[in-house]
Amino acid sequence: MNGTKIHIFDTTLRDGEQVPGCKLNTKEKVQLAEKLEALGVDVIEAGFPISSPGDFQSVQEIARIVKNATVCGLSRAVQKDIEAAAEALKPAKRPRIHTGIGTSDSHIKSKFNSTREDILQRAIQCVKWARNFVDDVEFYAEDAGRTDNEYLARVVEAVIAAGATVVNIPDTTGYCLPHQYGEKIAYLMNNVPNIDKAILSCHCHNDLGLATANSIAGAMAGARQIECTINGIGERAGNTSLEEVVMVIQQHKHLGLYTGIDATQLNPMSRLVSDTMRMPVQPNKAIVGANAFSHSSGIHQDGFLKDTSTYEIIAPEEVGAESSKIVLTARSGRSALAYRFLKLGFEFNRNDVDVLYDRFLQVADSKKEVEDADLATLAKSYKAETVHA
Repeated sequence: MNGTKIHIFDTTLRDGEQVPGCKLNTKEKVQLAEKLEALGVDVIEAGFPISSPGDFQSVQEIARIVKNATVCGLSRAVQKDIEAAAEALKPAKRPRIHTGIGTSDSHIKSKFNSTREDILQRAIQCVKWARNFVDDVEFYAEDAGRTDNEYLARVVEAVIAAGATVVNIPDTTGYCLPHQYGEKIAYLMNNVPNIDKAILSCHCHNDLGLATANSIAGAMAGARQIECTINGIGERAGNTSLEEVVMVIQQHKHLGLYTGIDATQLNPMSRLVSDTMRMPVQPNKAIVGANAFSHSSGIHQDGFLKDTSTYEIIAPEEVGAESSKIVLTARSGRSALAYRFLKLGFEFNRNDVDVLYDRFLQVADSKKEVEDADLATLAKSYKAETVHA
């Protein structure tokens, strides 16, 4: 494909699983990993091996079964963590250790009771430990969103020199505005001398509802990997939504970017994750919500029926969704009513529709949505009247 590829790093099985009540067993993780690989993700973050025997086993099993995607295991900047990740990843064809430490002054002082220089040395050391086991090492600068850019650039330069192949710039608290996050990535691209030897990665949280916007801003500024989850699940308000960044990139071809994701699998994948993790998807969720391709306003319905592109920039088939829906409510108009009657096999002229519309509104005012059964009753009753008349 033309343009620059954005690598999709899926962390549904690690960061997404941190949602209360969404814990997965090994069998469930393996099933989702197989589907994620079929979806076309480039990297599957399979878990945090040191955290529990169950997570170690899950990472190990996923490492065995995944054939094409990189399999990644998380660790802290602790030697035992890194050794556990390396052991769990041994069966992987393309193993990656993801290690790192907090770099913001808030984390350095409050979390580690340390200094910038000490954190810098610990960052270098953890990358060197990881490189003893694998060639592909990703370093995360936790809370990079609130880290001073000049210091962050020093850390990024040092970990690349130590052997990091990918450097993750997380907006851990979802604090950044899109222009701020984009400027941070641009600053690193322009001020880290060895930046050409590694890929910058966006890992944005959604505390202010800006995760997708920030990730796209990062990619526009030079990042070449986006870390995300199916349905945007994750800690607190969630992570960047995979389906959103993929479709933003697909829709805005002028950005000169593309992904390897098979968009037609997005809705089936969303439902599988929702069912497996027992985490419902909000109806108005972009791309995969139940209402994403539903139209209930009369003005919208009329325009949509004349030309779908008036109110839909994505065809439902593009993302594996069912066909668009004309939902009949008290806000619907005559064109939508006539359309739905026709779909049910009832053809009426304009005068008939005018009469039926008044009766329809009486039903619509008494319930939230007018169903096919209600319409059939109205149509049959009206036809019986006109026959006898």
